[in-house]
Amino acid sequence: MKKFSPATICVQGGWTPKKGEPRVLPIIQSTTFKYDTSEQMAQLFDLEAEGYFYTRLQNPTNDAVAAKIAALEGGVAAMLTSSGQAANFYAIFNICQAGDHFVSTSSIYGGTYNLFSVTMKKLGIEVTFVDQDADDATILAAFRPNTKLLFGETIANPGCSVLDIERMARIAHSQGVPLIVDNTLATPINCRPFEWGCDIVTHSTTKYMDGHATAVGGAIVDSGNFDWEAHHDRFACLTEPDASYHGLVYTQRFGKMAYITKATSQVMRDLGSIQSPQNAFLLNIGLETLHLRMQRHCSNAQRVAEYLQANERVAWVHYCGLPGDKYYELGQKYLPNGSCGVISFGLKGGRDVAIRFMDNLRMAAIVTHVADARTSVLHPASHTHRQLSDEQLREAGVDPDLIRLSVGIEDVDDIIADLQQAMEA
Repeated sequence: MKKFSPATICVQGGWTPKKGEPRVLPIIQSTTFKYDTSEQMAQLFDLEAEGYFYTRLQNPTNDAVAAKIAALEGGVAAMLTSSGQAANFYAIFNICQAGDHFVSTSSIYGGTYNLFSVTMKKLGIEVTFVDQDADDATILAAFRPNTKLLFGETIANPGCSVLDIERMARIAHSQGVPLIVDNTLATPINCRPFEWGCDIVTHSTTKYMDGHATAVGGAIVDSGNFDWEAHHDRFACLTEPDASYHGLVYTQRFGKMAYITKATSQVMRDLGSIQSPQNAFLLNIGLETLHLRMQRHCSNAQRVAEYLQANERVAWVHYCGLPGDKYYELGQKYLPNGSCGVISFGLKGGRDVAIRFMDNLRMAAIVTHVADARTSVLHPASHTHRQLSDEQLREAGVDPDLIRLSVGIEDVDDIIADLQQAMEA
């Protein structure tokens, strides 16, 4: 599918029906798959043959959707997970174990920040957070001999900062580790991190990819470009025999598919955060219009951001499509066709005014969700990031008065009118 444009991949990627097969991707809602002999099943369990035997590891519906996402990102393979949180956890846990360390930018989603700083610490995996805008020397100082990766978000949720992917990839590779980027808000329609040196991409498919707030899910995509064997000792989990598969060595057996094969056959096998075939089917429906919806999200958000910037009641606006924004130049480099529909801004008067403003909205809804067809708002300091201290909020690029506005695909004049009346109220 790489020979086709992203728009064509959105519509036709992943599923190519043969004669007499359904034109639309079918839902294979089955936990198990039948084989004629015991030996056939044994070969599957030993990873010596391809096929399906249990949906916790593989399912035809899921695999078709994963293949579409891999093609959109320009990767060699992908794996679906039950949520974006599971995708980020598995992407890291696939190459980390107790005693290991990784580096992450601090401007990331609050749930991910907590996953890294609290939950993974309980598993014996430590993280050091860095300011993504710091100079190279400062970021490099965070690396240790046991560091396994560098992590960041293309567009930070909810701060809307833009990651300098090319620079981060250079830093990571200078230390012999991969760069993992959460590309949820940009989507591969507006940014393909692999083209800038990133090695592994994650997604909360719950957001723009689904687009309708109907199905929670996640995805991990591997570029196939990171040379695990070149850093053999550091990534022994991929380059040395796996006792749980009779001494199989992933890099030797599967080459560029080593990372995703291990993630599926070991991590997913043991932890089991699968995406259901029904949810994968719904995700695929969303993907078919992703290229169209992202254009509308971005054009609407640009208009709304310009309105907010010119409004005397607004204290500040962060949107990389605005000339003069701190991340405008990086936005032009990595997101020339638009970033996303998410804007962060603050109102004069601070936190209390922000809350009263949101309570007066009529069309835009206060919801935890972000990045679907409907316009919505959230006050992260009170909601998604409420587990963080004020100091941690600022480290994550979240001001106490920050309002996250997810601009939908409704008529933009109606969106602006709703914002206007809520401010006046």
